[in-house]
Amino acid sequence: MDAVRRVEDAMVMSGDVPRAGSEEKLRRLQTITDAALSQLGVEDLLDELLVRTRDLLRADTAAILLVDPTGTELVATAASGLEQEVRQGVRLPVGRGFAGSVAARGEPVMLDHVDHTNVLNPILVTRGVVSVLGVPMLNGTQVIGVLHVGTLTPRRFTQDDVELLRLVADRASLATQARLSRLDRAAAVALQRSLLPARPQAVPGLDVAARYVPGAAVGVGGDWYDLFALPSGQIGFAIGDVAGNGLRAAVVMGRIRSALRAYALETDDPADVLTRLDRKVQLFEPDVMATALYAVLDPSTGDLTLSSAGHLPPVLTERDEPSRLIAVAPDLPLGAYRNAPRHSTRISLPPGSCLFLYTDGLVERRTRPLDDGVELLRAALTCAPADTMCTTAMAALLDEAAAVDDVAVLAVHRTEEGSAA
Repeated sequence: MDAVRRVEDAMVMSGDVPRAGSEEKLRRLQTITDAALSQLGVEDLLDELLVRTRDLLRADTAAILLVDPTGTELVATAASGLEQEVRQGVRLPVGRGFAGSVAARGEPVMLDHVDHTNVLNPILVTRGVVSVLGVPMLNGTQVIGVLHVGTLTPRRFTQDDVELLRLVADRASLATQARLSRLDRAAAVALQRSLLPARPQAVPGLDVAARYVPGAAVGVGGDWYDLFALPSGQIGFAIGDVAGNGLRAAVVMGRIRSALRAYALETDDPADVLTRLDRKVQLFEPDVMATALYAVLDPSTGDLTLSSAGHLPPVLTERDEPSRLIAVAPDLPLGAYRNAPRHSTRISLPPGSCLFLYTDGLVERRTRPLDDGVELLRAALTCAPADTMCTTAMAALLDEAAAVDDVAVLAVHRTEEGSAA
């Protein structure tokens, strides 16, 4: 309301509008901050804002176009009086035409006369729009879209009109960010659930279990795990963490997980698999950084070969022995440096022993060094059924507070000579 009053006061002080007229304008301005709007869903809120904006500015059309993820196009998202824009999925280039100029400059643009020389959207012309005013929608200093209004009769928009439309754009920007965040999280959760089933596939001779928990602060991210049988009869299992969170991290996670499976069919050497995976990330995901650990187990002999791309070391627990970290030297993360050398480490996983893999969300906290968190995990684990190990680890590290980052864990228990656990 402070912003609304500043606009009203400026109008009155300028002498352009009498007090009675300014009070009416203030009443109409309050329609865009009506508490009842907060009860609407985001889509309904945008539609209602546009209807009220048309009334507020005595306009015949109003529309919102959002910048697409590439930052190169505007996509029609909501409209009143120009519903065809949304129905037809209108896309306009940033930097060209009326709306594109608003987005590129980050400043209001007014056109007293609309024609094919200054607008790229033919719907404005066929609808009979004569004059238009557009303002940028901002998230901080970043332009996320354009809000514009138009009239079917000639109109010279004033600076007061610009300020009024800016107020609406601010409200629409908040609603849009909420909408995008909700859609992003919902899509990321759905993707994670589809790629990370609650329980890995059953493998003879192994008892396996896993957990995935979204972060309390960042929500769903790029943490993942996998376990699968190879044509050779060996078992491949992996865990990794894509930097970042939200839908983008989840999508990249899915690509990395699928690519690792494909490369695992071509070679039994984990270092070779990660080398190929890094080449793929460098070429197709140039702005991505990720850690990963991939291991191949021969269930008949217990021979285990591991390679780490910057990932935390697994915990090995053997019967009647204290748990310990596997001494696998981490190579550079995926995407860090082209042609980085990678190495494999070979150990034995005796019958009755257990392996526990995890991502840094389980052990990392701002209040303690990372090594201390890893030590807490190591001390808490003993060889037990896989589900028990997951439960023990989560209870030991996530008892007092939820993890800020997302968490993925994978427990593998080699049963006695392949008997059921």
